[in-house]
Amino acid sequence: MARMDVERYVRWLQDVGRYLPSTVSRRLSVVAGFYRVCVIDAILEHSPADYVRRPTVPSESPALGLGHLQFEALITTARLSANPNGFALVALLGLLGLRIFEACGSNVADLGEEHGHRVLRVRGKGGKVVLVPLPPAVARAIDRAVDERSSGPILRNTLGVRMDRHAATRRLKHLAQTVGIRMPRMHPHMLRHTFVTTMLDAGVSLRDVQSPPGMPTREPPGATTAPVRAW
Repeated sequence: MARMDVERYVRWLQDVGRYLPSTVSRRLSVVAGFYRVCVIDAILEHSPADYVRRPTVPSESPALGLGHLQFEALITTARLSANPNGFALVALLGLLGLRIFEACGSNVADLGEEHGHRVLRVRGKGGKVVLVPLPPAVARAIDRAVDERSSGPILRNTLGVRMDRHAATRRLKHLAQTVGIRMPRMHPHMLRHTFVTTMLDAGVSLRDVQSPPGMPTREPPGATTAPVRAW
């Protein structure tokens, strides 16, 4: 492979894939790292990724999370709110680290117990299923949202049907405005980013945050499973 091929790959990511500059830069970093190792191991004399121009990435990341005091104020406001779905939403995203589609896609039937722990069966990226242990605060928030129901979605919007990312964004914006948090663009992923930052600040390694150990799921044969997130 020559440098021209790497440049074509970058142009494909930008023009065909329509990826953000930050995503293009990360993927180019992976390619450059691979060829750097090839040079170190004397497999290649030169890296074809050398001198390939990287896209300009904005200095301000759109995925910045909340500060610790901001998040504490947000979840306190959600807990005191008359809408229990807001409290459960903030808990699932900010205390459990779920992605918004994982939180909104969770059902009452996904709740259970495993090895003495209350757990939530979560369907993640690629159809992988994990059993996530529920800390007491998250379990209480879910119980309030479920309210003795035995079926249906855990999170519901104001119409009583499954909450989607748009309804979740509106709920978070309302809570943020109530508590006086002023952010340029409040969105659900900020709470997941807050969770990851909190875990790293607490001394948890990035590898453990991304690929934690866990317990097996009890899925039918052929189902895709993955370890539980030990949060």
